[in-house]
Amino acid sequence: MRLKTSFLKDSKHILWVKSFWCVGWLSANEAYSCGDDRWILCWNTISGEPTKLLQLPDFVFPLHLHWFPRTATSVPSSSKKAITNELFALSTTDGKYHLVSRSGHIEKSVDAHRGAALCVCWSYDGTALATVGEDGLIKIWSRTGMLRSTLAQQGNPVYSVAWSPDSDRVAFTTGQQIIVKPLQPNTKPLQWKAHDGVVLKVDWNPLNGLIVSGGEDCRYKVWDSYGQVLYTSAILEYPVTAVAWAPNGDYFAVGSFNSLRLCNKAGWSHCVEKHTTGSTFGLAWAPDGTRVAAACGDGHVIFAHMIGQRWERGAFELTLSKRRTIQVRNVLNDALDLLEFRDPVVKASFDFGYLIVTTSLQCYIYSIKNWNTPVLFDLKEGSVGLIVQSPKHFLLAEAGALHLYSYEGRSLPSPLLPVPRLPTLGQFTVSLCSDTLAVRDPIDGKVVHLFDTVTGRPLGIRKPLQHKLEVQEVALEQVGPPAERKLAFVDSNQDVYLAHVRLSAITRIGGPVSGLAWHVDTSLLCGLQDHALLLWLCPGAAFIDPQLLPLTQTHRDSPEVGKAAQLLSFSGSMVQVRRADGALIQLHTLPYPGLLHTQVTRGLWPAALRLCRSAKLPSLWAVLSVLAIQGKQLKTAELAYAAIGKVDKVLWLRQAMDLPSEAQQAKMLGLGSQANEVDHILTQASPGHVSLGFHQNMLRGLAKGNRAKEEEG
Repeated sequence: MRLKTSFLKDSKHILWVKSFWCVGWLSANEAYSCGDDRWILCWNTISGEPTKLLQLPDFVFPLHLHWFPRTATSVPSSSKKAITNELFALSTTDGKYHLVSRSGHIEKSVDAHRGAALCVCWSYDGTALATVGEDGLIKIWSRTGMLRSTLAQQGNPVYSVAWSPDSDRVAFTTGQQIIVKPLQPNTKPLQWKAHDGVVLKVDWNPLNGLIVSGGEDCRYKVWDSYGQVLYTSAILEYPVTAVAWAPNGDYFAVGSFNSLRLCNKAGWSHCVEKHTTGSTFGLAWAPDGTRVAAACGDGHVIFAHMIGQRWERGAFELTLSKRRTIQVRNVLNDALDLLEFRDPVVKASFDFGYLIVTTSLQCYIYSIKNWNTPVLFDLKEGSVGLIVQSPKHFLLAEAGALHLYSYEGRSLPSPLLPVPRLPTLGQFTVSLCSDTLAVRDPIDGKVVHLFDTVTGRPLGIRKPLQHKLEVQEVALEQVGPPAERKLAFVDSNQDVYLAHVRLSAITRIGGPVSGLAWHVDTSLLCGLQDHALLLWLCPGAAFIDPQLLPLTQTHRDSPEVGKAAQLLSFSGSMVQVRRADGALIQLHTLPYPGLLHTQVTRGLWPAALRLCRSAKLPSLWAVLSVLAIQGKQLKTAELAYAAIGKVDKVLWLRQAMDLPSEAQQAKMLGLGSQANEVDHILTQASPGHVSLGFHQNMLRGLAKGNRAKEEEG
């Protein structure tokens, strides 16, 4: 992946101007800039023609420009001065900030600071904006320009400010430090030394919660929201004068003297573009995240778009060679196809044998069996922020809603989230399988909504999944019947939990991990730790026989992974991982667990037994035990339990084989000490099948066994 820079026609403010400050985007094809010539220019990136919008008064020079957030709702009002998303805030050297409409009319001017107002920034929900200035003050304003509070006062000028994802805190720079200050009064701020020189710029991403900063020490750094450094760059040639996150949080741009750098969210560089336009004072990403605009010191405005993204599945390698062209290569026969589009590619996803490509107006669906005739339909909202695929259908997260489609292009019932307008969703907060959609609530991170993909409605009559901590990542199992569907998720403590989608059952299965992925063809789950790979060979053991869950887990030391790696995919016997330095590595796992799951799915129980006997792995026998209980294969389960020395469970199963069906089912549930479910089944059983004495003895035995385990623990 790299940036390709370009200059539009007359892409420079008037010739005598030797400095330039700010730039911002209204839409994917419309950008605005302002410099020391005091002209606000509108750039149409399609026609390439700039338009003069407004000239500021004499001796008033712009410093920073920020558009009203697209994800925020507008103020309902009949007034002509209603605040809408076609409005930007502009800070100037006279200490004021101005609310300017798209048409170039100054709606309001507010005296904010003594000295220059160095930066102005809208909150992500659009309800407030923050300003900082040379006087060292940090002020919070309402969206209509009323002062809410003076949040802090510093002894040095404050050069930059950014809002937290929940719009409840702001991060600002002062000297060599970054300070995170909550809006609530009398709350202690978090502050840390960030650079060895003055911190010039800071930005906070709403999706991944990471902070990026740049300073006069010629470094840029990535931080978490608690001030822990995640990445420190090498010393660059010149000070870092601008940083900006892309909307999706996957990468950010770094501006310096005569250079523009594209970086992954982990901090490593994709590419560095050199130019001769001086220092980069302003950076802004287009709403679709495919293009970045840079305001340069000699008055030029640079527009750069991303090319070179790659997608690999099976025998196919796809490359975005140009903004409107994707190159498809079959590595088996070296066949080459070129897919050309009318508009620039905004998003693409390649999985399950289908390529989904979206532009600003349309969606294309290609099958690997036929690259010549795609299915084509117009987008409803016109701006796609996320594509999620499953074997049967795919999801588009557009500007205001979620939309499900089949691979034939047919629209399916769309789920409705209880939010007025959907913010941009992250890659790890949405998961889709053939029958279920899981979405972490965009407002309350502790809630996960579950939808039926057939009806688009919430699953059953149950409430959304509620967790005690914020959920960081969700992953749905891709195979198996809907009645057994499971959801794995990671919370803010990096603990892994497993939820039964159709039942109200949640249990912790391990941790800490930094990423999760289900196998694409079987019920295997993997997670990453620092320098290690975790495998759950049968996560469903947590609901069938929890005592066997530790036996079905494997831990593999993988020093080549390092810290802060990203898990990309899990297929076959290979796990694909992106290291923190950008290197792509493959981790190999044993093929036996996947083969065992496949044989059980096909009902080949004798073959499954032969595989376990051949491999002679206790973990494989434990997996077979769980799968046999789930499939009601008591003879196979008895052999598997015997192979791992679980004599008590072997005796339990032998007693269950001679019982009526209801009692047998209860007896099998007793293997996992699931007393509540045993009681429910025996209570519902026919009176002639299960005696009261058997019922009481079962529950008494379970209670005794549970007490013994607690004492041992």
